[in-house]
Amino acid sequence: MKRRALMLAALPLGAAAANERLKAGVFDPAQPAPEFALKGSDGAALNLARFKGKLVLLVFGFTNCPEVCPTTLATLAQARKQLGADAADVQVVYVTVDPERDDAARIRQYLAAFDPSFIGGTEAPATLAAMRKRYGVVAEKIAATQPNAYGMNHSTSVWLIDRTGRLRAMMPYGHPAPDFVHDLKLLLAAR
Repeated sequence: MKRRALMLAALPLGAAAANERLKAGVFDPAQPAPEFALKGSDGAALNLARFKGKLVLLVFGFTNCPEVCPTTLATLAQARKQLGADAADVQVVYVTVDPERDDAARIRQYLAAFDPSFIGGTEAPATLAAMRKRYGVVAEKIAATQPNAYGMNHSTSVWLIDRTGRLRAMMPYGHPAPDFVHDLKLLLAAR
């Protein structure tokens, strides 16, 4: 706690106050989000530059996920609804950790059940592994007794990327929609 207070003391007053109010863990200072180039579930190229001017909620998961992914996506869909008109400035990007089973069409169908504005991404396994490494995401296959019935262990946080493409915060799994709404409103108000 003392270390955090010292780090905040080194920030300009406005930045410290904004960071203290976020419910998510902040990147202090904010840093450029690693760019990526994936196949989008909407048929277009998927990269951060495409969403410049919007807040991006970056999620890693897979369509066969039994609990964490659907819970997270339902929470983000609920948060977007609670934002009302401001939701137009927020983009959820869902990147698969299971490219063997998750092609663009499957991801599109999966995401549509939560919010049709959500966009997913996939690519070759090596490309996705490199992206996960840049974001500090872990993903590993869990062996199964039946073919193609394996599971995946993976990082469960949501990365909050601001309008200029900087990593601002990371929301751990389990936070309710109002926590996302709170943080998104603060980040939408920041310039």
